[in-house]
Amino acid sequence: MDVERASDQIDILIERRHLRANAEQRHIEDLWKESTQRAREKWRRENAEAWYGHHEHMRALHSSLAREHEARARALLEEPGGGA
Repeated sequence: MDVERASDQIDILIERRHLRANAEQRHIEDLWKESTQRAREKWRRENAEAWYGHHEHMRALHSSLAREHEARARALLEEPGGGA
């Protein structure tokens, strides 16, 4: 009977260690998922800011070009003979 009781205690010990190891592994995986999510969010935010800067630069460039072409067009209309 002592052998059976010892076997049961060993089984309980093994089960506890297994559950503890699984809990630790899940905790590590959760930390990894959170870290990955934070890194992705940071990358997305930095990427969005870079694209915003690009589009803002292009808006300013095109606005400048539009003003330049508008001035040239008006100059043509103001020239004697219609500029054509």
